[in-house]
Amino acid sequence: MSRSIVVATAQLGPIARDEPRASAVARMIALMETAHSRGARLVVFPELALTTFFPRWLLEGDELDAFYETEMPGPDTAPLFEAAKRLGVGFYLGYAELLHEGGTTRRFNTSIFVTPEGEIAGRYRKVHLPGHYNHEDWRRFQHLEKRYFEHGDLGFPVFEAMGGTLGMCLCNDRRWPETFRVLGLRGAELIMLGYNTPQHYPQAPEHDHLQDFHNHLSMQHGAYANGAWVIGTAKAGREEGCDLIAGSCIIAPTGEIIARTQGVGDEVAVAEIDLDRCRELRENVFNFALHREPGDYGPICEGAEARAEERAEITRNSRFTASAD
Repeated sequence: MSRSIVVATAQLGPIARDEPRASAVARMIALMETAHSRGARLVVFPELALTTFFPRWLLEGDELDAFYETEMPGPDTAPLFEAAKRLGVGFYLGYAELLHEGGTTRRFNTSIFVTPEGEIAGRYRKVHLPGHYNHEDWRRFQHLEKRYFEHGDLGFPVFEAMGGTLGMCLCNDRRWPETFRVLGLRGAELIMLGYNTPQHYPQAPEHDHLQDFHNHLSMQHGAYANGAWVIGTAKAGREEGCDLIAGSCIIAPTGEIIARTQGVGDEVAVAEIDLDRCRELRENVFNFALHREPGDYGPICEGAEARAEERAEITRNSRFTASAD
C-alpha cells in the first residue's frame, strides 16, 4: 500500500498589527483551497500565523493578551477547521496559547496538527525560545519571546496521522540538531515547522546575508541526518518595518529541497512525498540501531538541572511574570 501524500507549504506574507484574525484566517483558507486544488491533503502554515509577530514590542495587560488564543478552535479560527473538513485537508497551525490553570496563567508558543476530520491529533509547545526577557533600547526591534512564553512542557512528541508518524517544532527549534534527533529517534517520518525569522540579526549583523542559507541549512541537515521529510513554512515580507525571510520549502529525507516558494507574500508550494522513502536513510547510513553510539554522547545532556534552575531564576525575576495577571 502506497504511503504517498501530496503536501503543501502555505507561506503567509506580512500581517499588520491591527489586522483582525478573521482576515488572517480568510487568507489561510484561500491558501488551503489553492493547495487543495493542486491535490494537497496536508497544509503547513507558519508560526504565530494568526497575528503579527508581537514579541517585537514591549506589551502588557490586555494589549498583550489580545494576541493569544484561549481556546482552539475559537470563534475566529473555527472557519479554518470547517474549511479543512469541507476540503478533506489536514493542517499544521502555529499560534500563541494562553491557559488558566489552578489560578496560574501560562503562555506558550504552540503548534497543533488538525486532521482532515477537523480533530486535533497533535500539539507541540516551543522548547528553544530565542530572544530576551527585558526591553533593550539599543535594538531596532525587540525579540521578547523569553518574556512572553514559557519553555515548552511537552518535549518533542510524535503522533500518528495521515498514514504516518508525524512530529512538529517551531522556528528556532530548527537550528538545534537535538530537535530533529529526538523526533527521529521517536520515528517521525514527517516534521512540520513554521517560522518568523528576521532578515536582520542584531547581535551579528554581519550574518544578515546568511539568514536564508542558515534557514535551509538547518532544515536540510535535520531531514538528511534523521531520514525524515521536513516542511518549513515562513511568515515573510516586511511586517511592521521588520523584514522576514521567506524560503518556505519541502525537503526530502535526502536533504534535497523538492519544492519552495518564490516570493515573500501569500504563496503555496506543493509536492508529492512518499513516507516510505525515509527507509533509504534509516536502513543505511543513518541506521540508528546499527551505527549510533549513544554511550559517547553524554555531554549533550550534561547541565540539564542547572539550565532548568537558571531558567526558573530568570522567570522569577522577570517583571512580566511576577506581575498580577
